[in-house]
Amino acid sequence: MEMRKIHTGLPGMIVRILSGIITEDMNDFEFKNPAQELLWKDIEKANRFRKKFERSLKEVLYIGDGAYKVTINTKKSEYPILRWYPGERIELVYDGDDLEEVVFKTPYTVRSQQYVLYEHYGHGYIRNELYEGEKLVDLHAIDNTKGVSDWAFDEKVILAVPLQVYESAKYEGRGGSIYDGKVDCFDAFDETWSQWMDALRAGRTKTYIPESLIPRDPDKGDLLKPNSFDNRFIKCDSDMGEGARNQIDTQQPVIPHESYLASYITALDQCLQGVISPSTLGIDTKKLDNAEAQREKEKATLYTRNAIIEALQETLPEVVAACINAYNLLYGKPVEEVEVNIPFGEYANPSFESQVETIGKAKTQGIMSIERVVEELYGDTLDEHCKQEEIQRLKAEQGITEADEPGINMDLGGFKANVEGGLPDESAGSEKNVPHEPEGIPGASKNSQ
Repeated sequence: MEMRKIHTGLPGMIVRILSGIITEDMNDFEFKNPAQELLWKDIEKANRFRKKFERSLKEVLYIGDGAYKVTINTKKSEYPILRWYPGERIELVYDGDDLEEVVFKTPYTVRSQQYVLYEHYGHGYIRNELYEGEKLVDLHAIDNTKGVSDWAFDEKVILAVPLQVYESAKYEGRGGSIYDGKVDCFDAFDETWSQWMDALRAGRTKTYIPESLIPRDPDKGDLLKPNSFDNRFIKCDSDMGEGARNQIDTQQPVIPHESYLASYITALDQCLQGVISPSTLGIDTKKLDNAEAQREKEKATLYTRNAIIEALQETLPEVVAACINAYNLLYGKPVEEVEVNIPFGEYANPSFESQVETIGKAKTQGIMSIERVVEELYGDTLDEHCKQEEIQRLKAEQGITEADEPGINMDLGGFKANVEGGLPDESAGSEKNVPHEPEGIPGASKNSQ
């Protein structure tokens, strides 16, 4: 039996929502070196890094991994060019647990011939190879690779950074998709939805009208054709039998909506388990006004988000360091260590009102300081300078003052304070030490017992 197969688009929606949550919460990078921060901002602007990062994150989530490649082309930009390659266009070479090389594959089609450029990015080198099918050819064989050349530089630097969130259970050293083990679940979900919609299509209301009751054209007397929008009916023969009644008959099949709904919810739960919460996708399971309950419903999303952020906080600093050191190598500067922090905001945190109520109770009970109150209440929404100003204002309003440590006035007029010599609890004088009295009882002879 033919049945229309409908794809719900749920996998794509999950990837878009997760990537949107991550990219919107990613704050400006924090550098210890101001010069490196200014240089990175120029590189970021030249490469439109934020837009490129959003695309790369989407592909990492559903493909499993990929890699950033840093290239130099002074004809296009004075800064290093950052490019992203998805997982199916890279190969990773490991020596044990250490990354040795990343191979980038770029296909070209010239005169109906398929060429593939293999760029080997390792520690201190870039080596290029061009293949026509399985045959190694010269780089000058096509115009696209004539300007490509090998490059050797500091062995401490590698200008390629792979990115992955999960590990693949099938391929060692490669990344795993968030949909690993979920493909059959999504197929079942699409099948359930298709079956439900097919039942609705087959169960449309049908109206049977006897021929004698069908409206006719007043001029010619012909039967009027049904209108598919508001006048749909099926013509049937008039009943000419004795006692027969010609009437319009409307039939509506019974569709088991509850059964289809239960199957739909079960299939949906199987798709979302361990990946994302239904409420994140806008699916209202049960309306709960409690803010804590809303946070509980977002826990699956929080777990996935934390795993993604942890991977990004390990990988993105390497991407930044590769770009900055590529710039240094281009202009003959020494390779430097880059220390950068990738901060992310909070997600699904309790409402401001509930935080004020909870923290206010703790402050009233005397178990939380003003500094801790400001930190818990504002978190990453205020920088350290604004937090310190808020702490000072609160202390001033509550009459809490910080007294300076009392000092000692060393000016004694014509006298001079002796602050040298002696133990901490011992008084010091200018006279010599008085000798101890001889042992024994004063006034007694030495031979007395």
